[in-house]
Amino acid sequence: MPRSTWTPCPGAIHLAPSVLAADFGHLADAVRALEGGGAERIHVDVMDGVFVPNFTFGTDTVRSLRRETELPLELHLMIVDPERHLVTFARAGADGITVHYEVSPHLHRTLGAIRELNCRAGAAINPSTAAHHLDDVLEACDLALVMTIDPGFGGQELIPRTLHKVEQVRREVERQGLATEVEVDGGVDTANARACVEAGATVLVSGTAVFGHPGGPAAGARAVLAAATGGD
Repeated sequence: MPRSTWTPCPGAIHLAPSVLAADFGHLADAVRALEGGGAERIHVDVMDGVFVPNFTFGTDTVRSLRRETELPLELHLMIVDPERHLVTFARAGADGITVHYEVSPHLHRTLGAIRELNCRAGAAINPSTAAHHLDDVLEACDLALVMTIDPGFGGQELIPRTLHKVEQVRREVERQGLATEVEVDGGVDTANARACVEAGATVLVSGTAVFGHPGGPAAGARAVLAAATGGD
């Protein structure tokens, strides 16, 4: 799939399973199992052990995933100096790249550079960062990501208060008349997926609830989507 042709369906609720929760020893199988399960993209967390206290995937993993699936790869760069690595990750097979406000002093320029690489551009904020910090870059974003946990590790519980920031970002997107997607990431499961959507999210990142489902990743994906949409 050429990266430049990926256009999510507007108005739909999308699921982005996070492979951070998958079995790393069988990563290819886990990703392939999602095809046909309702997942519309794959969320890949890239961590450097500096911006967040963990190390995860690099370009070699992204390149391997690209060979294993037709689903778009949405990279979430939780790293310092993300600008230095945009070209490398785009060449490895990224369809979308999200960077953090907290480590991007020239965020508008960085988002433009991502788009120039034919990747969808995303900007993320941590739970302790006010939502208004995204206001001036929403027009340059294809996706605005609100972290609903402190980033670094999977399996955490969603912080309920973060959902009010989802509401704020959604209101600002609509006030500006934009098509920017609003994404939530962190602790999303069948118990809170609907609340995330009601707050204004259209993209749900879910890891443990998908890959830890007893019926397998495809069943987990379907369960989270059904909870998010009320079974529609």
